[in-house]
Amino acid sequence: MCVVTFLQTVIKELNLKFKIKENPHGSKERRLSYSIAFKIEVVNYAEKHGNWAAERCSGSPPTEKMIREWRKQKKDLIKADKHKKALCSCAPKWPKLEEYVKDWITDYRKNGIVVSTKMILIEARRLAIEMSITDFAGTSSWCEKLFRKNGLCMRTKTTVVQKLPREYKRKFIEFRKHVINIRKKLCFEIGQLGNMDEVPLTLGVPSNKTVDVKSAKAIMIKAYGNEETRYTVVLACCADGTKLPPLLIFKRKTLPKDVIPHGISVHVHSKGWMDGEGMKLWLEKVWSKHPGSLLKKPSLLLCDQFKAHVTESTKKLATKLKTHLAVIPGGLTSQLQPLDISVNMPFKGFMHEEWAKWIEAPTHHITPAGRVKRPSISNVCKWVKNSWQ
Repeated sequence: MCVVTFLQTVIKELNLKFKIKENPHGSKERRLSYSIAFKIEVVNYAEKHGNWAAERCSGSPPTEKMIREWRKQKKDLIKADKHKKALCSCAPKWPKLEEYVKDWITDYRKNGIVVSTKMILIEARRLAIEMSITDFAGTSSWCEKLFRKNGLCMRTKTTVVQKLPREYKRKFIEFRKHVINIRKKLCFEIGQLGNMDEVPLTLGVPSNKTVDVKSAKAIMIKAYGNEETRYTVVLACCADGTKLPPLLIFKRKTLPKDVIPHGISVHVHSKGWMDGEGMKLWLEKVWSKHPGSLLKKPSLLLCDQFKAHVTESTKKLATKLKTHLAVIPGGLTSQLQPLDISVNMPFKGFMHEEWAKWIEAPTHHITPAGRVKRPSISNVCKWVKNSWQ
């Protein structure tokens, strides 16, 4: 009896695993599911030839009772997503709020304005306050459900990644050995290991990603006229997590008269790039004041092979500051530059958010051509400071 009971249990478990059920007549059949597109085809055929004919002619026949139910649900089936298999979905808790947010997204995308998920959540929370909704948290899961219901998703343009050089593995290992040997020889403290890198930005920084309809073929992003006005942000950090003050290099010939926030340094260049003079200024104003520099502790600075980083004047000034330069081999910054690997991308993301808040503000000066005037240097410095923090 124990063996029989054991076999019966195994058979039940197998039936559950393979979704096999027993019908009232005793025979076993596989439990099938049908897509909404298939249901609509069967309903259309049944309306012309009858339910029994539709049951006989279907490739994987549903029962006549199921076809009757589908015919009752025809209006809902036509409105639903054709790739789904069921109409079961929870009714929205805040239908008016979702409708307003959807209209807001549609209006922004018609004008070519970038829409991010964070922008959507900010707008949804603002609307919830206006509508006196107290239990709306505005989480990312709510945003995902909104996307699924309205056929939205994140769209982006493709980018070209850095091509790694031949024998990159050998160069990678040699550079690591070089840095380790220098550290063993001079016994650097972890706070004296630094990395610096330049991040090119523009005064208009709309994101390349935007929320849009899945079926949209052309993803239009509105230009504000400041996308070509470039400047450079020099970021640096130490291996113990210390973040050094950013240096901003603007494309102009004279220093700005704007109020510069505390903790931000400003330099000018005819093209908005880093040059030998800018590197000298950064070493004197930023690197020479990092923790431990006043005690003349030996340090190691990791940088790429940009021309301004390896000039004779840069090397002499670095030696004066007791700093050893470790120059990353060409083409390997995506593998060996800590800022490039894990810091620059989120920093740019925060810059997109700061710019989005600024462009959404109702008070803007407009040019005679009807475009928004470029942000002030003081505003840009605040964006960089907030993003870096």
